[in-house]
Order: sequence, then structure tokens, then C-alpha cells
Amino acid sequence: MLKQIAAKIRAAESVVLSTHRHSDGDGLGAQVALFHALKKLGKSVRVLNVDETPKRYSFLQSTRIIQAFEGTHEKLKPTDLSLIFDTNDYRLVEPLYSELRRQCREIIFVDHHPVLKEGPLPTSGSLIDTSAASTGEMVYQLINELGIALDRDIARALYTSVVFDTQLFRYVRNSATSHLMAAELLRFESRPDEVHRRLFANYTHKKVAFIAKALGQIEYFAEGRIAVLRLRSQDLLDHELDLDESRDVVDMLMNIESLEAAALFREDGHNLYKLSLRSKNEFEVLAIAENVGGGGHPFSAGAYLNGPYEELKERVVSQLLRSVARPGDASKNESA
Repeated sequence: MLKQIAAKIRAAESVVLSTHRHSDGDGLGAQVALFHALKKLGKSVRVLNVDETPKRYSFLQSTRIIQAFEGTHEKLKPTDLSLIFDTNDYRLVEPLYSELRRQCREIIFVDHHPVLKEGPLPTSGSLIDTSAASTGEMVYQLINELGIALDRDIARALYTSVVFDTQLFRYVRNSATSHLMAAELLRFESRPDEVHRRLFANYTHKKVAFIAKALGQIEYFAEGRIAVLRLRSQDLLDHELDLDESRDVVDMLMNIESLEAAALFREDGHNLYKLSLRSKNEFEVLAIAENVGGGGHPFSAGAYLNGPYEELKERVVSQLLRSVARPGDASKNESA
């Protein structure tokens, strides 16, 4: 499939690159890397995402390269090919996806998430590789297949992708590929420490204050094996933080030694929530996410939910409790 996609790229004169709503380091790194690579082939290429890019990714020159469909952007014109990274669920690319369907001759998903058991299928000819630790890994292979030489811009974007989605090589899927790829990229990226700092050490005093407040509101279940936290978007904005920074909170929860799983509900509006689920490989949370209309990875998944918080929490927690149930478990809430 990689060869077929490479052939379609070579044949295309114009290409649009995109990723899912609330973009992250993996999808952004993949599309920025391919943007620079396709420029070397003389292609007419643009990066157009659903919404604004989080500030932490400004080091990728995101404000110069990436436009937001829901913000100020050039009108999308008829295009030969669109590549969508880090998702195979078109619902996460709406309302941009509907415009891509009208303007693009072909749309291809390049992704490493499992295809949903109950949900839309990726387009014909899409590349789905669940063995890849990051979408950037797949784009790295695609760039090699196209015979495009690496440079600093491409390497920095790909390195961002791989270190973000593996969480600094903690989750490499029992493969040496991420490490071998990084070794090659570091021939061109002379400041990996800067990438690490931008992604993982971007704490301000306001962010620390926000996290301290949030962590004091954790609810524990199943004798401390499950944690649930509700965040309000307004609290993030009041501390001058991007919505994207709620990711850091749920990742921090998983450092609690007793935890097997965590659920973070980010309130984005009245009865509107972004659910993030994590587990420590004891059981899969993907099925729970799919049950509420979402998707993701087996041990890191999420969904967009609509409804009263207590009802949504009960629905998710009940499924988590069944997953961790053991003889003698107490499912009674133990609020922090």
C-alpha cells in the first residue's frame, strides 16, 4: 500500500494535508514533515486543519505553514489528493472533511489507530498500520519510498511525531523501529532537547496553579485503581492555557502508582465533553470509547460526549469498574 500511495503522490500536482480536530504532536509532525518533503518535489501542497494549532507547536513554524478551516484560511480549490493523518474516522475531521470531499479527487487516510468496529470505515486505498508506534513513523517510510532526502525541517517534524506519540520512547510497541528512526533523524536535528522541552516541559506558573487545582478534584474508584477528573474549559482559559494542555493532566494521572485506568472529562460547553481514557496495559479502554461513539488506541482512547456530566460519568465508570473487577473489589467512590 505504501508504494501505491507514493505513486499517487507522484502523479498528483496538488495535495492537501490534514489531521483530526484538536491536533497533536503526532498528526502535526507527520503533516509538516510531508509538507516540506513534497515541496522538494515541486508539488502544490498546503496544510489545512479543522481548528487552530496549539501554541506548544509553534517551533514547527505552524503559524506560517498551517491554516485553520474554522479560522482565517484561503478557500479550498479543486485538488488532486488529500492525505489525512493520525485518524481514520472522518467525523474527527468535520466540518473540513465535507469540503475536502467536494474539492478533492481522492482522500486517503494514513493512520496507526485500529479501524472502528462500529463506526465509519476509512476510504479505499487508505494506509492503516496498527503496528506503527506513531503516524510519523509511517510518513518517514513514505518519504523514503518517494526517495526524498531528509533535512532539518523534515527531521524536526518527524522527531516531534515519534517522541510525542511514544512519550519519549516509553511506548514503542515492542519494536526497535522508533529508536532506529530517531537515530537517523538526529543526524539532522541537532537540538532534540528543545523539542523535548517544547512538548513536555512547557509549564508556566499559571499552568502549575491550574494543575494543582485540578488534581485536588480527583475522584477514585475501585480502591484507588480508577481515577476520574472533570476539567472545565473555562478554567483552562482563565489560566491562559490551550485546551490541548488537558492532555498533560491525564498523562500525569497515570503516574499514580495504584492506578490502572483514568478518565478525564474536559467540559467544552453546556453538556459537551471531551473524554480521554488511559490504562496501564492491564486492560483495553478502546472498547469503552467505542461504546460511547469514540475510538483511539487499545490503551489510550477518547470520545466527544453530549449529556449531563453525572450520567456520562456513571456510564463510563461502570464500564471501567467491570474491566478492573476482581473478587472483593469495592466500587464505592473514594473522593480525593
